[in-house]
Amino acid sequence: MRALRFLLRKEFMQILRDRTILGMLLVMPVIQLLVLANAVTFDVRNSRLYLVDQDHSSMSRDIASRMLASGRFTLAEASQSMDRANEAMLSGRANAILVIPDGFERDIVRLRRAPVQLVLNAEDGAAAGVTASYASTIFGNFAAEAGALVRPVTPTDDGSVDGVAPRRGVGSVEVRARRWYNPSLDYREFMVPGILVMLVTTVGTLLTAMNIVREKEAGTLEQLNVTPISKGAFIAAKLIPLWAFAMIDLSLGLLVARFVFRVPMLGSVTLVMVAATIYLLGALGIGLWISSIVETQQQAMFVTFALLLVYLLMSGLFTPIRAMPMWAQWIASLNPIAHFVTLMRSVLLKGATAADMSSHLLALSLISGAVLAVAVGKYHKRSD
Repeated sequence: MRALRFLLRKEFMQILRDRTILGMLLVMPVIQLLVLANAVTFDVRNSRLYLVDQDHSSMSRDIASRMLASGRFTLAEASQSMDRANEAMLSGRANAILVIPDGFERDIVRLRRAPVQLVLNAEDGAAAGVTASYASTIFGNFAAEAGALVRPVTPTDDGSVDGVAPRRGVGSVEVRARRWYNPSLDYREFMVPGILVMLVTTVGTLLTAMNIVREKEAGTLEQLNVTPISKGAFIAAKLIPLWAFAMIDLSLGLLVARFVFRVPMLGSVTLVMVAATIYLLGALGIGLWISSIVETQQQAMFVTFALLLVYLLMSGLFTPIRAMPMWAQWIASLNPIAHFVTLMRSVLLKGATAADMSSHLLALSLISGAVLAVAVGKYHKRSD
């Protein structure tokens, strides 16, 4: 214990004296959270709309003004030529085309239904789907007030027209949606907990790997190898300071999430901290394992980012795990980031309890324990 105490003192003093490392540990995660929480979103705003109004009626102007007033669309250009609209879409000046055909108002008055055409740039399928959802909502609200059916139609790949007919205000079926856990549909409430997990993971894994490898490059590891310090004390002295700073980062991130982004914290923050303690054992273990197979900080950085890229993309942070192929879902079940992201979101947004999250806590414990055991077994108290 006396040797561990002196080693911990050395590690903390070494980190506190290095302003670069200290900034990476305490300042950069907060700045990244502030930036990424606003930038990483699937919410689509200011979609550039090309308007082709061939009816020039009060109703066609009404539906066009509703599109622009929604805050989801901005008017790029307007004309009666579909060729010009196609050119605008091809050149990138527009990413949506709204075509209101001649006789739109007449059909609503006489037939109580009328088609409109919505053409979307579907290079980004997710953004196109969100944009189509916004437009359908606007058409539905217009139809409900007009007492008619507005049928948006979109051309398919073979040039034919496929119609989708949302019936609002028509018939006897009324659908009322209730939004649980995120009534305002604020995407930041969903992303901030996940981004916070990503930042804590990066700090714990990358800096652990680079910290030990730096000892190799500086030659100080050889000096430690000839001392009677046990392998357990050496590893604990390397991991405990970074675990402490990662927990500080998590605490700062939760404060930013609560008071800057207004993320609700309906569940127990203590449960989050306990889960983070378990999770970081695995994250630090991965960093320890990386340090045992590389010789330079550059190698440690490349290996760490290669692993983190796979872990993050298969964690459900950006895309839901249930949308992945079955084989990918099996792999994701072994991903500790996936369990911690799910737990963070469930506890903060839903108010989930430890009993509700027992399966994820058990998975985190098993995975982190196995990873740390393998890393400790792989690491040898020598530099060769």
